[in-house]
Amino acid sequence: MRKMVLWAVIALVVGLGAYVRLAPSDPAQWHVAPVAADNQDLPNGVLRVVETGPDGLQRFDQIVRATPRTSVLAGSVGEGMITYVTRSKWIGFPDYSTIQQDGDFLRIHGRLRFGRKDFGVNKARVDGWLETLQ
Repeated sequence: MRKMVLWAVIALVVGLGAYVRLAPSDPAQWHVAPVAADNQDLPNGVLRVVETGPDGLQRFDQIVRATPRTSVLAGSVGEGMITYVTRSKWIGFPDYSTIQQDGDFLRIHGRLRFGRKDFGVNKARVDGWLETLQ
């Protein structure tokens, strides 16, 4: 009986891990323009508005693409908005970061997909990218 429970727990953990890593990311849900007038720290992410000049998205894109385990979900510099997926190292939890060029400003929304609180992970990532940009 104990072995059955142990195997059931193992199967549940493996199944949840597979779902986290393999669940599809729908661009229609995640590639949405950030709506923010000023900087905000949220329980599930972060919103930033920074003045960068008209080439901010191009420079920011180079920084983000150099981040480990990060890929483009949708968009491009030419479109003026890009959404990236960055996965955690061990479990592969996806976080989504949408960056939009709005004149001389970048609007950035970093947020988690699973859970209610990201424990400051998106804030640290986005603020780190912004430090590199400066």
